[in-house]
Amino acid sequence: AICGHGCKYGECMGPNKCKCFPGFTGKTCNQDLNECGLKPRPCEHRCMNTHGSYKCYCLNGYMLMPDGTCASSRTCAVVNCQYGCEEVKGEVQCLCPSGGLQLGPNRRTCIDIDECSAGKAVCSYNRRCINTFGSYYCKCQLGYELKYVSGRYDCVDINECVTNTHRCNLHAECLNTEGSFKCKCKQGYRGSGFDCA
Repeated sequence: AICGHGCKYGECMGPNKCKCFPGFTGKTCNQDLNECGLKPRPCEHRCMNTHGSYKCYCLNGYMLMPDGTCASSRTCAVVNCQYGCEEVKGEVQCLCPSGGLQLGPNRRTCIDIDECSAGKAVCSYNRRCINTFGSYYCKCQLGYELKYVSGRYDCVDINECVTNTHRCNLHAECLNTEGSFKCKCKQGYRGSGFDCA
């Protein structure tokens, strides 16, 4: 079984046939499946899609049960939680539907944790962190693109000189560098490489 374009979140089952891990879809299993859009809906009240999965949460005045259903709760209604609540040892606590959210100062609404600036994100050296509401993802650094090379996905340097995305002067030559490029004026010309006279 050989999959020329790889199976990012899945396994190769036959010539260019991927079997995706749960929560992923697409020919190369590279797309997140939005479980919240499935029929029947996976959550009784509200659903939040996450990378490769989803989280259920309840409307105000309801409590999230272990089986994912929402039960009416007078205590939750009184506390007025944004995303439902849970009772722990007789104490009512508001919930946030993802680990990337935290209870705000009022202890009722959820605010985003910026994992990128908080240093909580784990991205490999050639990828940068992009914060999202409730989570984050890793994207190739500027000057790099995601390519399937020798059996795995990696961020590979873009050769701006070949792709013609450089801004070098007509009288300059383009020199590719890791993640960027340089411009050098040709013989008989002087300048920055972007301007040559």
